[in-house]
Amino acid sequence: MSLKERIASELKDAMKAREQVRVDTLRSALSAFSYKKIEAGRELEDADQVDVVRKLVKQRSDSIVEFEKGNRPELAAKELAEREILAALLPAQKGAEDIRPFVRSTLSAMDPAGRNQGSAMKAVMPSLKGEADGGIVRQVVLEELKALEA
Repeated sequence: MSLKERIASELKDAMKAREQVRVDTLRSALSAFSYKKIEAGRELEDADQVDVVRKLVKQRSDSIVEFEKGNRPELAAKELAEREILAALLPAQKGAEDIRPFVRSTLSAMDPAGRNQGSAMKAVMPSLKGEADGGIVRQVVLEELKALEA
């Protein structure tokens, strides 16, 4: 079952249960799929669908930060609920301890003179794209760089 089919199925269930926030969130995901399909000019593959949902989750996260800065807790709470619904649709992400060995091996393979956060992230992220959150990867890279310097 593709992600789009799963969302459509969950949308039907949410409509029957009259869960309005869930209905609105899932509809927005399906709408984003349609926009992406038009933009790409082809049917979306599973990886494309996951990327669309990841983008929606990131948008919600950014909105939460901005609403909290603007002292709008009710809007931040709504965005948080939507982000949780969308995040539940995504495959499980690797945690810091899962990616640490990969980061260590990548850093050890790099030239010590050219080891910095930017070059390390460029080397690590393509392999972990979709499997780990970029913020967590950045944190692990910084920790490992500090450990190598010590």
